[in-house]
Amino acid sequence: MLAYLRKQMQSALEARAALKTEIDGIVKAAETAGREKLSADEQTAFDAKRSEIRAKDTEIEELDTRIKDLEEDEKREQRAAEIHARHGQGGERRERVTVTSEPETYRRGGQTSYFRDLFRAQMKGDAGAAERLQRNDREVADRLDQIARGAADALKGLEGIETRALTTVDGAGGEFVPPLWMVNEYIELARAGRVAADQVRPMALPPGTDSISLPRVASGTATAEQTTQNTAVQNTDATTGSVTANVTTIAGQQVVSQQLLDQSPINMDQILLADLAADYAVKADVFVLTNNATNKVGLLSVSGANAVTYTDASPTVAELYPKGADAVQQIHTGRFMPADKHLMHPRRWAWMTAAVDTAGRPLVVPAANMPQNVLAAMSGVVSEGFVGTWHGLPVFLDPNIPVNLGTGTNEDRIITLRSTDVIFFEGTPQAEAFRETKADQLSVLLRFYNYVALHASRYPKSISVIAGTGLVTPTF
Repeated sequence: MLAYLRKQMQSALEARAALKTEIDGIVKAAETAGREKLSADEQTAFDAKRSEIRAKDTEIEELDTRIKDLEEDEKREQRAAEIHARHGQGGERRERVTVTSEPETYRRGGQTSYFRDLFRAQMKGDAGAAERLQRNDREVADRLDQIARGAADALKGLEGIETRALTTVDGAGGEFVPPLWMVNEYIELARAGRVAADQVRPMALPPGTDSISLPRVASGTATAEQTTQNTAVQNTDATTGSVTANVTTIAGQQVVSQQLLDQSPINMDQILLADLAADYAVKADVFVLTNNATNKVGLLSVSGANAVTYTDASPTVAELYPKGADAVQQIHTGRFMPADKHLMHPRRWAWMTAAVDTAGRPLVVPAANMPQNVLAAMSGVVSEGFVGTWHGLPVFLDPNIPVNLGTGTNEDRIITLRSTDVIFFEGTPQAEAFRETKADQLSVLLRFYNYVALHASRYPKSISVIAGTGLVTPTF
């Protein structure tokens, strides 16, 4: 759980840094234009980003508190184990014991097992097991001291011991070298995050509905110069319509045996539910990016979005640059508002960072304000999330952007958008465990689900998609 929370904290900090970059860009645009105040649209965007930062700060504070609590719990457990390890059962510290008539802790036919205690001490923090292991270490050290001094009683203890050339091969001693399962360091399944889903405008999903409709002015009124005085003025009626987003369910389940939950030294239900939640994050992001069903249209499937084609058998980063400018200007001229983000696959950004000019200098530099001309600036080395700027806009890497598009099924896409025009409605995720439904087979059903809806078609001209053979699998 601690590792999962730390991963969430990293994502939250990256998202906040991206929001800060966007705010700085708004202010810089006004300063560049020589204006002391922000325009109405800029002020609206500025206030929205500040609200998002405040919400993100609250999330970060909550995560920080939870992480600190878990870290404190870990420290207390470690401290308790150390104290038990240093002190005997009566609380008196014992540096060394001499085994005389007292039976050895781990003796043949005894009631304690070295390997069972090793497991319980390491995996479950069993204080009694840890104390027995410490006592055994002292007993062995004391016996070795006696052997070194040539003690007769120690030599008698060694009588009858046979020596053999044993190895770790099964049948030749290998059965006595048990495997060590470090279950607390289990390897999580690597999954991408939900970058695109987190970069559009979030809203809580309203309860009690299976669709969300927004009224729209389809065509507006009009004005015109009056021909002469006392003549009729322009009269054009507005028309209206609506756009609808259907609510969809993203869900998954896992059936596990009661024995696995009871006998595993770690909480398997938490591990599996966390994995379901991680896969939900991927599916929610894919829903925002590529879904293509009636009233469930993702960014890459919006009808009427700006299309920018880059076709080239030998693509170069320099040739791609003006295509990015075209994607930005089409939003300016079609939406009459500025774009605010780029989304691209990590492989596309890596290809851009590999490009150099005729002097061998990088075209995408690791820091802004470098002495040479640049096409983009890196903010950090990340696999997903905010990574730098291109055409003055923040770039977000999303591994869920498809890389199998186009006629050759080897193209990715670059999405430029005004993210506040896209609304992603999301309910509260539900993680549940049911024992009753599988009671007849002594199983437990774990279930994770959530409801989502997406309005990506409110303003189709807020989205530009760069596509073509220029975006095939890059070579380095």
